[in-house]
Amino acid sequence: MKHIVSILMENEPGALSRVVGLFSARGYNIETLTVAPTEDRSLSRMTVVTSGSDDVIEQITKQLNRLIDVVKVVDLTESPFIERELMLIKVRATGKEREEIKRMADIFRGRIIDVTDRTYTIELTGDSQKLDAFIDALDRASILETVRTGSSGIARGERVLKV
Repeated sequence: MKHIVSILMENEPGALSRVVGLFSARGYNIETLTVAPTEDRSLSRMTVVTSGSDDVIEQITKQLNRLIDVVKVVDLTESPFIERELMLIKVRATGKEREEIKRMADIFRGRIIDVTDRTYTIELTGDSQKLDAFIDALDRASILETVRTGSSGIARGERVLKV
């Protein structure tokens, strides 16, 4: 089962490598990883998407909590949460394809952020299933390049990850 683990950690050199090293040393796969400073510049928030049983995720959480740089760990999938990912996708757009690709971007609530006479670059945000559906809806031959950020997540309601 897919789990989204949110980690509040010290914004210090080497903190990211220690977390990734923990996953690597124990043979756990990281599907996506995002990290950036929070409103408090001394802290960063890392979002890790991984797969595993509830027991495996509990073990990962306990091991993460033992790391000196880690302040707090939460498995967002334990309660309602919001997940978003950003994708930039460059597609071939010539002739009649241009209008069809523009219509497709509109349907998926994407924005065309760069236009040339042969290409469109589209910005799309949503959960990973939405981004996958957009890719599946396109002709694979028209896709020139794809860049995805990985998931970021936050708990719904008043539940917060703070010190």
